[in-house]
Amino acid sequence: MGISLKWTRVARTQPRQGLRAGLRSMSPAQRREARWGLIFISPWLIGFTCFYLMPMIASLIFSTYSFKLSAPGDAHFVGLANWKRMLFHDSNVWEGLRVTFTFGLISLFIGMVSAFLLAVLLNSKHLLARNVFRTLFYAPTMVPLIAAIVIWSRVLNPQTGWINKLIDLFGIHAVGVTGLRWLDDPKLIYFAYTFIGLWGIGNAVLINLAGLQGVPTELYEAAEIDGASWLKRLWKITIPMVSPIIFYNLILNVVGLLQYFIVPWVLNQGSGYPEGTTRFYMVYFYKQAFTFQNMGYGAALAWLMFIVALIITTVLFTTGRSWVYYSSEER
Repeated sequence: MGISLKWTRVARTQPRQGLRAGLRSMSPAQRREARWGLIFISPWLIGFTCFYLMPMIASLIFSTYSFKLSAPGDAHFVGLANWKRMLFHDSNVWEGLRVTFTFGLISLFIGMVSAFLLAVLLNSKHLLARNVFRTLFYAPTMVPLIAAIVIWSRVLNPQTGWINKLIDLFGIHAVGVTGLRWLDDPKLIYFAYTFIGLWGIGNAVLINLAGLQGVPTELYEAAEIDGASWLKRLWKITIPMVSPIIFYNLILNVVGLLQYFIVPWVLNQGSGYPEGTTRFYMVYFYKQAFTFQNMGYGAALAWLMFIVALIITTVLFTTGRSWVYYSSEER
């Protein structure tokens, strides 16, 4: 017993001794630099604690309560009842996740490939007026999202929208009630939402373009001397060299798609039209938390999405080590 207490006492004092030894080993200039570093980073630490960490802890506590915003005094502790309802008794939760993942798989592939290929095109030395095209592709990101959704709802109109009229010119019947109903057909709705998303890929294009301009030109020159085709240079040099940028965009897109909300809410007000294909998870969360004011249940839904996002990003970071190229050995 005396030995175990002794080892426990030593283990507890070792971190303190290491910290003190580290501080003592610093020169006065290093201590002053560390002090100023903490001072300059303190606004971020305070902001993170007050606006991120504390609200997250509060929401986790709220998930064990049943209360409404209109009657906060009636809140009462329910334990894990909200979690049990969410995981085992509420089919809308899993339906929302299914809809979100189905749309995400379609939109993620089209969006990332389109942004990368556009960046490759805008980086080509054979493209005339490159700066003009770069500005034009980035300009739509300056349009407010709500306004862009309203614009696209008119563009995709089955009778007056210019996309259907353009398709009709190629001999495909698209205009009219029996034509392509982008926002009314369950088979086309996700592609329509993807079109709306492509309107704002200027940021992703810009990030990819910055990565492409950082690829050493010597690699292309050596490959061209060896007789490598453009496609082979793209596959063997460009993609591996910009893989960290692709990985960065992948993480941003995945997290953004898991939080997909504004487009279906503006177009359908969370009704799920057509045929339940737009019952996204975040739409259901918003209705529970702010429409029905079930804040305890809404907090549980928010934490479930956080856990799902955490699992997916962890898997991506783990598997990314096998295909993301870094110039340094550390990853």
